[in-house]
Amino acid sequence: MANELAGKVAVVTGGASGIGRGIVERFVAEGARVVIADRDGERGSDLAAELGSNALFRTADVADQEQVGALVDVAVEHFGGLHIMVNNAGISGTMHNRFLDDDLADFDKIMAVNVLGVMAGTRDAARHMASHGGGSIINLTSIGGIQAGGGVMTYRASKSAVIQFTKSAAIELAHYEVRVNAIAPGNIPTPLLQSASTETESAELKRFEERIRETMRADRPLQREGTPDDVAEAALYLAGDRSRYVTGVVLPVDGGTVAGKAIRRRAKRTEDQTN
Repeated sequence: MANELAGKVAVVTGGASGIGRGIVERFVAEGARVVIADRDGERGSDLAAELGSNALFRTADVADQEQVGALVDVAVEHFGGLHIMVNNAGISGTMHNRFLDDDLADFDKIMAVNVLGVMAGTRDAARHMASHGGGSIINLTSIGGIQAGGGVMTYRASKSAVIQFTKSAAIELAHYEVRVNAIAPGNIPTPLLQSASTETESAELKRFEERIRETMRADRPLQREGTPDDVAEAALYLAGDRSRYVTGVVLPVDGGTVAGKAIRRRAKRTEDQTN
């Protein structure tokens, strides 16, 4: 559908790269005006310049509540309102071979970005939406918040918290016609995964990431690799009027990973092959 978000104003945190960039590009293509928020000023400014007058970049660290609130103010002042809030900004944690070796040194930082940032973004967007006819809030979690596993325990805990918060906020904010939903990406190649390792040489980091990707591919029912565009398509659905009766859902975009491990079957031999 062309111009599905015509007349809408959105804020996308972590919008300068990866999944956030994919969402920004799709929203603008569908007619929305978008405030791009990110700590990466160079990438964010370049993206806004590329997209033209319907995009505006602001440097922001979502771990700072005042900076999150300022994004809502910018959207209202520059574009005249706020209809869609995408709380996408997130960080991973240091990968440890064993939880027993985890010093939890990154706990406060991960929780501040992944949980506090989402809660503040939801609250501040809803404060405006509640008195302006409602709106759509989309929080990015992860299949790591749905499925148990090892490796990055604080990250998993933070993404689980986003899921519970999203459902709770959806119940409370429904009175104001504010819908709150979550997307749980999985197996989407983005720069985020690189932050899950300790500092290593680039070649070792590449091997580390490929091992994780290979495990993901083996478990994924759909064989096609996921992309930020796939997540952006889900965000478009939750942002627009097609989902006006949808709130409190967690939508995995993961090639079927959380549904169950892949079943690989041998292709049937043709009659010619058997004879």
